Amino acid sequence: MYFVRTAGERDLEKVRALLVESFHATYDGLHGRAKVEDLIVHLFSPAALKTRLVRKDAEFLVADDGSNIGGMGYAAMSQQLTKTVMLHLLYVRPALQRQGIGRDIFAEFETCFPDAEIMRLEVEPQNAAAIAFYRTHGFTEIGRNENDGAGQSGIPALVLEKRLAG
Repeated sequence: MYFVRTAGERDLEKVRALLVESFHATYDGLHGRAKVEDLIVHLFSPAALKTRLVRKDAEFLVADDGSNIGGMGYAAMSQQLTKTVMLHLLYVRPALQRQGIGRDIFAEFETCFPDAEIMRLEVEPQNAAAIAFYRTHGFTEIGRNENDGAGQSGIPALVLEKRLAG
């Protein structure tokens, strides 16, 4: 059984391994292994993960069974949009998907930002499993970004949004 908790510095190596595995499983077929490797180097360096971990208006969560990290998530208050929390990362180890870990992490995020009225995220348009997950959890499409990510990756994204109970 996995329990959702706030991540600590000692989790970062396991979180990075989970993200590398999940990113390759999700995106290699869509963008090629080389592009995915480039994204991983940029997005999930130890320094980038530590920066997320210590951000004050954010939550960095892991699903932990006592010895393994089965899932992770990261969300932060938007610096551009009022009362909006941005869900930046929500990944579950591929072998553990469809067991409720993502749902439990997401449920925790819904309670972490009491001032937020909206949760927003961007998702790869070809990632049907993620889109279905988010739609099941109340998200609707509000737009599209044709050049998503830091450094303008050239990868498109659907913008999804959900009103939070307040």
